[in-house]
Amino acid sequence: MNRKVFKNGIVLTIDQSIGNFTKADVLVEGSKIVEVKPNIEVSDCEIIDASNMIVMPGLVDTHRHTWESLVRNIGTDWSLQKYLASIYYGNIGSLRRPQDDYIANLLGALEALDSGVTTLLDSSMIMSNDHTEEMIRGLQESGVRGVFAHGCPGDEEYWNRESMLDNGEDARRIKEKHFSSEDQLLTMGLAIRGPEFSSWDTSVKEIQLARELGVVCTMHLGFGTWGSIDRSIEKLNKAGLLGPDLNFVHMNAVSPEEMRMIAANGGSISVTPEIEMMMGHGYPATGLCLENGVRPTIGVDVVTSTGGDMFAQMKFALQAERARVNGNLIASGEMPEPLHISANDMLEFATIDGAKALMLEDKVGSLTPGKKADIIMVRTSDLNIFPVNDPVGTVVQCTHTGNVDSVFVDGKAIKRNGEMVGIDLDKIRKQAIESRNAILEKYGMPDNVVV
Repeated sequence: MNRKVFKNGIVLTIDQSIGNFTKADVLVEGSKIVEVKPNIEVSDCEIIDASNMIVMPGLVDTHRHTWESLVRNIGTDWSLQKYLASIYYGNIGSLRRPQDDYIANLLGALEALDSGVTTLLDSSMIMSNDHTEEMIRGLQESGVRGVFAHGCPGDEEYWNRESMLDNGEDARRIKEKHFSSEDQLLTMGLAIRGPEFSSWDTSVKEIQLARELGVVCTMHLGFGTWGSIDRSIEKLNKAGLLGPDLNFVHMNAVSPEEMRMIAANGGSISVTPEIEMMMGHGYPATGLCLENGVRPTIGVDVVTSTGGDMFAQMKFALQAERARVNGNLIASGEMPEPLHISANDMLEFATIDGAKALMLEDKVGSLTPGKKADIIMVRTSDLNIFPVNDPVGTVVQCTHTGNVDSVFVDGKAIKRNGEMVGIDLDKIRKQAIESRNAILEKYGMPDNVVV
């Protein structure tokens, strides 16, 4: 059996029953973690020197539109309305060829892996059957663990509140063809429009389809000017549709009462803090979640407007929430003491809580014996980190993607010593540029794009 042991690292397990270690080993056999403790004595085993590393679970991104890697940073000054008008409704997204989606998802997933994200939910949209096949192929070739959340075309026939259209038969076909086994890196979800972007009857039908297929069901909900008006969560609750398999993205404007309904039924929330603050979704719902019994999770969302970096998102979410509470205290004449949310909370949102939201907590999210060996190593000798005094604080507040030394998924090395393993990056870059140019030449090359 293929065995390896990560020796003498600072080990953050994100498992409260095991705890963290200032120096310990992690034993992996095949694709699974077998043991975590100091001084594991083994023979016939690959020794991985972790003496200058933080060893921890890979990060879990619960909401990313992966194909947008091809039009990375094109929208750094876009509002939400500008983004929707530019990407959807017959614009950039609809100009993609199937082969563009292959390289887009491969590139986007490799970006995630390189930065320490070992699991992501790919919220796929604006697609045909041919596009779907190529999206899946790109994710599979990357080696990422993920949930391919099957979406729908991106035109206004589909994305409006009267739409009765659905592509359930396509989803059933895809599930049978590509996701008949749960014991694989890539599993399936549904990215539905939800009751704020399709008719109520269609939303009910698609939620029921997700349950028929036994997959997580994710939807954008409760943000912008309409988020507090629609009371969509209340409607879902009255219809008996809430449950742990529903993942709601953003949720900036829902009421505390509705958040408590989600908590009572075990649903999850994906907060994408940087994009939400920038584009106009509303203030990140981190505190709204916590104050009403929901453990939030973290997502990057769109790399059209920010980097695919979960360390940055942890930091945004943490400081935005601290600033909200601190500002209220100062306005009332008090100084904050102590800070009400910790770095450890944020690290859990980005690991074990994310895994729970994607219904993968039995596989990933912590370094627990029996779980899959999705492990990352962060260099502690780098000048922005050294010397490490608080390992959790270091990861959340100080680490950036360049500090990620090694990445393992399912026990397999994807990145070692700061370099991706077995990846022809020159070939991928060439294909990505060709696809990017093909899309934007049809769209009309924006002034800010460098070709």
